[in-house]
Amino acid sequence: MTSLFNKIYKYFLLALRGEETEFTTGSINKAIFLLSVPMVLEMVMEALFAVVDVYFVGKVSVDAVATVGLTESVMMMVYAIAIGLSMAATAVVSRRVGEKDYKRAGDAAFQAILIAAIFSVVISFFGIIYAEDILRLMGGSEALVSKGFGYTRVMLGGNLCIMLLFLINAIYRGAGDASMAMRSLWIANGLNIVLDPLFIFGWGPIPAYGVEGAAIATTIGRSMGVFYQVFGLLSGSRIIKLGLENINLRWKTIKRIFNIGLGGMGQFLIESASWLFLVRIISEFGSAALAGYTIAFRIIVFTILPSWGMANAAATLVGQNLGANKPDRAEKSVWFTAHLNTAFLFAVSILFFIMAPDFVMIFTDDMVATEYGATALRIICVGYITFAYGMVISQGFNGAGDTKTPTIMNIIFFWFVQIPLAYVLAFVFELGFKGAIYSVAVAFALHALACIFWFRKGKWKLIEV
Repeated sequence: MTSLFNKIYKYFLLALRGEETEFTTGSINKAIFLLSVPMVLEMVMEALFAVVDVYFVGKVSVDAVATVGLTESVMMMVYAIAIGLSMAATAVVSRRVGEKDYKRAGDAAFQAILIAAIFSVVISFFGIIYAEDILRLMGGSEALVSKGFGYTRVMLGGNLCIMLLFLINAIYRGAGDASMAMRSLWIANGLNIVLDPLFIFGWGPIPAYGVEGAAIATTIGRSMGVFYQVFGLLSGSRIIKLGLENINLRWKTIKRIFNIGLGGMGQFLIESASWLFLVRIISEFGSAALAGYTIAFRIIVFTILPSWGMANAAATLVGQNLGANKPDRAEKSVWFTAHLNTAFLFAVSILFFIMAPDFVMIFTDDMVATEYGATALRIICVGYITFAYGMVISQGFNGAGDTKTPTIMNIIFFWFVQIPLAYVLAFVFELGFKGAIYSVAVAFALHALACIFWFRKGKWKLIEV
């Protein structure tokens, strides 16, 4: 037993240092562990940042929280572009690294960064000039607009740091350099957490900017993370290197990245929109039901972020092994990661099922909202076991460059199954709030089964990127 713990500790330190980036040979178990550890820790920091940020903004005012909510709705466009391009970057870079063609991997990295920068400039232009109009369009009152437009202006105007943080981390992950991605996000979000109270409430020579201070802290923190990422790319010390020879327009690569990225953007927007429709149905049962569901959803997002770390590891392994012409090893990597993720979420689901009210009461003392939240948490966590397979296999498709299949899956099961089923169960069968939540667990299960069926057919192994 002691030797096992020593081995795990040794691998843990190796994963944090990121000294090993060759994952097309050797033990698959070891490869998944070395990739998953930094990716899971990366997601844990992202989850911690989200909770802390909401905590500090909540101390300002209700309007401040509403401003963040309205702006985040608009920022979904930024996240969609960033996530879509990130999926494409991981697929293309991992494939080139698997082929040991590091020069073309660097070429692909530059093209992806260039595409992101062009999108960002356009968004910044409109965000800076039309920040007030954007908040009005989203339904903000004049009082909210007058106090909150600074937050929206800074967030949209500085969107490049958010977009590049997502994208360059995806480039590092595709190269198998997950520890570099982890460190950059820890720098970005760590600084953000420290700077949040300083710029929101003021300290010494720093004035109290209120909710705008949260945007300033985010932009500074994430910009520092991007500087760290870029330094790594230019230093020549990482597996992906950017030099003058990479700074050329390669239209074929741009087209390939853009085509793959469109599927990734679609996946994010489709899934996000499905949750918005579900919120609209749940709102029919009152504010307490909506509050309970919102709290349960935040708890769920917090706990599944580490699972996304494992799923991202699977995407890297698929891309690299397909590049090395080892499709069977790529498939085994996905199945093993899916089993591991299922074990993790099964343990979480048991904890949530038993202690659901206790978790919800951390965020509210309203007993009615707590009852709704606990109900939602228990029902959704039943679907965790199947969701674990669905998320890993979807990322396996993405890692192969097949973003079209997961997009179609999301449309079918999150729009054509989940939303109509929520309405039918809630209102036609008169199951109310519970019926709407049952639709989530059912959609998770059907989505996972479809992913498993289509993944076994193996067509993803033939995708060229």
